Amino acid sequence: MLSKLINNFFLSRNERVLKKLNDLVIKINSLEKDLLNLSDYELKKKTHEFKLRLKNGDTIDSLLPEAFSVIRESSKRIFGMRHFDVQILGGIILHKKCIAEMRTGEGKTLTATLPAYLNALLGKGVHIVTMNDYLAKRDANKNRILFEFLGLSVGINISGMSQEEKKKAYLADITYGTNHEYGFDYLRDNMIFCNTEKVQRKLYFALVDEVDSILIDEARTPLVISGSIENSSSLYNHINSLVIYLTPKNKKNCNKICKTGDFYIDYKQRQVYLTEIGLVKVEKLLVKHNFILKKESLYLSENIFFIHHVILALKAHYLFLKDIDYIIQNKKIIIVDEHTGRLMSSRRWSDGLHQAIEAKENVFIQNDNQTLATITLQNYFRLYVKLSGMTGTAATEAVEFNSIYKLDTVVIPTNKPMIRKDMPDLVYLSKQDKINAIISDIRSCVRRKQPVLVGTVSIEKSEQISKLLSKLNIKHNVLNAKIHSQEALIISKAGEPGAVTIATNMAGRGTDIVLGGILIDNSNDKRYLFKKNSFILKLWRDKNRLVVKSGGLHIIGTERHESRRIDNQLRGRSGRQGDPGSSRFYLSLDDSLMRLFASKSVIHFMKTIGMKEGQSIEHPWLSKSIEQAQKKVENQNFDSRKQLLEYDDIINEQRSVIYNERNKLINKSSIHDYILCILKDRIHYCIKQYISGNTINLDSFFSLEQELKNNFYFIKSINKFLEHDTTLYENVDKLIDLIVTTIQFSYNNNTSSVLKKYSNMIEKSVMLQILDIFWTEHLNAVDSLRQSVYLRGYAQQDPQQEYKRESFFMFQSMLESIKNNVIKTLIKIFFIDFEKEKNIYLNFIDNKDFNSFHLLIRKSIEII
Repeated sequence: MLSKLINNFFLSRNERVLKKLNDLVIKINSLEKDLLNLSDYELKKKTHEFKLRLKNGDTIDSLLPEAFSVIRESSKRIFGMRHFDVQILGGIILHKKCIAEMRTGEGKTLTATLPAYLNALLGKGVHIVTMNDYLAKRDANKNRILFEFLGLSVGINISGMSQEEKKKAYLADITYGTNHEYGFDYLRDNMIFCNTEKVQRKLYFALVDEVDSILIDEARTPLVISGSIENSSSLYNHINSLVIYLTPKNKKNCNKICKTGDFYIDYKQRQVYLTEIGLVKVEKLLVKHNFILKKESLYLSENIFFIHHVILALKAHYLFLKDIDYIIQNKKIIIVDEHTGRLMSSRRWSDGLHQAIEAKENVFIQNDNQTLATITLQNYFRLYVKLSGMTGTAATEAVEFNSIYKLDTVVIPTNKPMIRKDMPDLVYLSKQDKINAIISDIRSCVRRKQPVLVGTVSIEKSEQISKLLSKLNIKHNVLNAKIHSQEALIISKAGEPGAVTIATNMAGRGTDIVLGGILIDNSNDKRYLFKKNSFILKLWRDKNRLVVKSGGLHIIGTERHESRRIDNQLRGRSGRQGDPGSSRFYLSLDDSLMRLFASKSVIHFMKTIGMKEGQSIEHPWLSKSIEQAQKKVENQNFDSRKQLLEYDDIINEQRSVIYNERNKLINKSSIHDYILCILKDRIHYCIKQYISGNTINLDSFFSLEQELKNNFYFIKSINKFLEHDTTLYENVDKLIDLIVTTIQFSYNNNTSSVLKKYSNMIEKSVMLQILDIFWTEHLNAVDSLRQSVYLRGYAQQDPQQEYKRESFFMFQSMLESIKNNVIKTLIKIFFIDFEKEKNIYLNFIDNKDFNSFHLLIRKSIEII
């Protein structure tokens, strides 16, 4: 007993969790023999049985052992693949709302079927989230036969689908899709005018594949639905032509307020700061080119935006580089994802940065956009009742997963021991020495028929390696992640003897590299390969033996990434399921990470020991210094994501209020009583401007009557009310109630002059559209506030608190403006427009031409 207590004390938290869950794995295994004798029909009936038991009071947790056992038996019969015990462990972890770190090749796609099946039994919908459309389609089609065998439906949610197709996908028991499509559907669902237009159900369970990429890397950029506004391309072109006259401060670590140089570049924060001299120079340039008058100041409210445009242009020229941050394709600027190397053709940088880069590259400048709806990925995924995820690399980001998403990370052991050989980093003095060493390593691999995967951090560097290999006539594939389906095909063949594959930031995740290559099937499990063709099976086995003999897949990193996790992703491509393999990273003192973050003492040390060109050094102290540099960057990136979330949390509360209000309005058949309440509130507010307390100022009556007439079409005389009832002189509240009642009665008469269904639709359309218009304006206003609020720090004020305080006041003001404009618009429509356009309104509704109907309403709103 004492020995057991001592052993448990020395176990890590991760080991204690796994040990506790191991009893559940044993129980699941014990149920296997009971299912062996069941027919397929009897096995299928288990799903119906489980659903009945849930209705009768059983819980999902109590069903877990049986459900996991059923889906494992079904997988065995359909795919010939039996879940390993470690996959069962992974499935339990995912069900318990945790992150499961499972090494590459451990079968995460099959593992996900366990919690997906179990939670789908509730009928609330399970969303499996992938990185791209190709993986969503591939995984859905691959697992569809398994889920449909057990009586569950499978949907696919990808870009370009119609509203009806999306509805069908979301109604399925299990839906596969991308993180962006789920998030944008949520935003679009909160911009609709009718409940039948919604595609999503209530968000219940999201299981995120490659969770580190989606919830960490992609979380830096919020999801934004934009609408174009006026074209200001000439301004971007003019500012672009002016910044060539500005010179940077040479000293990199100088104070931001410099005495020489026009601007200072902070490479770590990716920011540009104008110096005092630079601000003066910018002002003179703007005067010279007639942007501002000679006597005007750059700091006038109407001129201050020029500084923002100048900084955007400087960022475009000095911080955002062609073939690294973006490429030009079909005369358009296409963003390159900094983490995956994929092209993000549907995305644009916000706040004018994209237009500044278009001006720099002399391509067509698209219109500025205004934000219509936005949410961060963090806040979107926190909307789910239940969230979990899996990846091969999560442990280094465990703190962030816990603090942002309240998700614990559990490392699942590999099914077979890991035997990959991770060699120490080699550091060279120059980039050219490093490149020469990399090419030499590749040639050695090719000679001994060992497949090699070369990981680069940018398209530019992958093409550089490719050109050198082409000169040496070394056959190779370059993976710049332009077409997802081709990515998977290239990666699947990267394990063939002597194959050389160059991948940018490990594009192609989601597809395993099998030693010997995959010849006729994209399955990632050797138990399922080539079952029908013995000749092809023999051919593959020969290739597999050759690759194993050569040392397995060799990984070459051309430099260290900012994040250790990205490096681990690259390394994790080798050594799957007990396969042999090796990895090596090559570094130089010119690398970005070394230049910006490595200790100067490291560089000084390498030079003092007399290192010469072509020579390399490897030392634990050096590796430690590089790891510390990576930790610094990871902490900075975490802080930036955390700050983004903290600011969005403030807006998220307001967004919840607006979206809840929209949903209430949409779900109500009539909002007439609600409109009457707003009308009463607005009338009270208007009258109180002219009557204070119990005092009636007869001189203000004329002004009040005019105000009531203009705002509420009140055409009666207040004096006549007083003449008719002299007690009103002493009872102001009674007078106000009389005015309110009169206006409400008049409004009711006008709305009842048309059928109720018409007036209800008009009231609802006006309310929703005005809500959307002012919410859009509010989003853009608070975005501008956020851009400028950091300046409050110079006044010893907390920018975040100032943002919170001011955005709250702006939100309160917006709500008042919504009420005012709703009433003004409805008064105009029912008291004025209906005389002229009544038939138009009614025809649009009768013919179900709701787009034209809403447009007509929109015109009335714009006139107001």
